[in-house]
This record gives sequence, structure tokens and C-alpha cells, in this order.
Amino acid sequence: MRIFIVTPAGKGSRNGNRNTALRWAHMLQSLHHKVTVDTAWNSQSTDLLLALHARRSHASIVRYRECYPAGRLVLALTGTDLYRDIKHDADAQASMRLADRMIVLQDQGRRELAADLRAKTRVIYQSAVALVRTKPAVRSFEIAVIGHLREEKDPFRAALAARYLAASSRVQILHLGRAMSAEMEAEARRLMTEEPRYHWLGELPHWRVRRYLARVRALVISSRMEGGANVVSEALAAGVPVLASRISGNIGMLGQDYEGYYAVEDEHALGALIAKFEFSATFRRRLGSQCNARKHLISAKRERAGLAALVHELAHKE
Repeated sequence: MRIFIVTPAGKGSRNGNRNTALRWAHMLQSLHHKVTVDTAWNSQSTDLLLALHARRSHASIVRYRECYPAGRLVLALTGTDLYRDIKHDADAQASMRLADRMIVLQDQGRRELAADLRAKTRVIYQSAVALVRTKPAVRSFEIAVIGHLREEKDPFRAALAARYLAASSRVQILHLGRAMSAEMEAEARRLMTEEPRYHWLGELPHWRVRRYLARVRALVISSRMEGGANVVSEALAAGVPVLASRISGNIGMLGQDYEGYYAVEDEHALGALIAKFEFSATFRRRLGSQCNARKHLISAKRERAGLAALVHELAHKE
């Protein structure tokens, strides 16, 4: 089958959507499909269009459907789709109606959809390559924040939470990710001058990000909205406990009963959670065990099988 994947993130981008598109392309190629990835559908002959992002890929979705009224069309919903755009944006809503099937990246995502849309939606968790842990820093207790600096990520909550840590705390916060605006960069630099525990390292190659992830004690994911963060999959694959904002996308990744949540946008609560994680070995072990219990969800074999089943389902649609 000829499959065209549309992602708003262009070549060279380290955006999560780009990573997802390239990983899916590789998996679909391994299933003997011919796959093209681009930022927009270029009108080439296509059996199946797989579009990431309901709003931003809307033009490609409309053009494909006009050219192929009976063509196969899959829409993968991102975090900004699920938790913002589909509620208010006419283009995002139209994209969902035009799709034959939709994908969400964690099991809470379907709850955001109307019943008729839920019926054509499949859950496919993103996989991550296993990572061998390395020896953590001895003189400090390193915690990572991995993600670009943009509003949806609430990127500075961990830096603000550091203000509430005890003087005896050895926590150092390593923030890896590109500033998406001059204002975000200025704020990161300002916080580094005010909070000695906070270190913004900017955008790094993926191999270096993984090297940091291998050694840190925990990952903080402080987002206001997430569709199913790939960095959480990476943390689970690496055996790194996660300290997460209590939002639907994180609950879908880590489970309803996970103990490592804090109230979204609440730096006091995050500071208390970080302190508990640092000073309670029992709590660290418990979070580690709970994360381990979710590890089966993010296997490459499972993700590939989900894509294969979806393509097979559409290949036989009337």
C-alpha cells in the first residue's frame, strides 16, 4: 500500500510529531508498505493518508478527500487537538469528520471525543528504545525536564518549584529543550540567574538527551496538555520515574492510581513532590515499580502491531 504521512513538523525538527511520523514510517515500511513523509500532501497517488494534527494538517486532509472520496484517511490526534482545538476550531472538527479512523496515543484520549467519533478511534501507545541506566551524579540529585519551551508545556514550573525545596536538598534541575520564542529564552535565562538549582541547557541532539535521561533520578513533565508524550515513553523504557502534572494525557500514560502526580500549575505541590521523592527511598521505589508496570504499553512490537491492525482494517473497508 502507498501511504503518505503528513506532519506539520518539517525536516530537521526535533518536534515530537516529527519523531512519531518518522517512527511510524519505519514501522510501516517494515510491513512492506511504501511510505512518504512530508509537511503537506503533494497530490501524489496515495492509497492511505495518515495525518498528524487535526487543525494544522486540515488543508491536506481536505485536498486528499476531494481527490479520493473513497480513499483511506487516518487522523492522529495530538495533545493540542484533543485538549484545545477540537473543542473550538472548525477546521479541526471537520478533519475528524473526514477521517475514516483516528488514533489517540493513550487510553484517556478517547474520553475527549463524542461517541460517534470514539467508535472509529484506536489507541496506539508510542514506543521507545530501551535505555541502560548509568551511574547518577553523586554530589547532586539531578532531575530532568525534557521538552521545548512553549506555553502548553508549562516549562518553568519545576524551576519555580525549586524555590520551595529545603536548604539541605541536593536537587539540580536540568532543562533540555529549545525556546520557542525570544520571551521564553529570556525567561529561562532570568530564572537561571535567580534560581541556582535550575539549568537550562537548550536544544540538544537526541543521543545527548538520552544520555542525560539515563543518569537522572526522575523526569518532570509539567505540561498543561499532552496527547501522550513520547518523552514519558522514553522515561518508562529507561526505568526513570516520572513526576507529572495531573492531566488526562499523563494519566493515560501512567495510570489512574499512579502516585507521582501533582496539581497542574501548582509549584508548591510540585516542590513537595520533588522533596518527597528526594528524601524517601520507599517512595522512589514505589514510583519505580508503578512505572515498571506500565512498561509493556510502550513496546515497539505492540506499536507496530497496532499500526498493522489499523492498516489491515482499512485495506478491507468497503
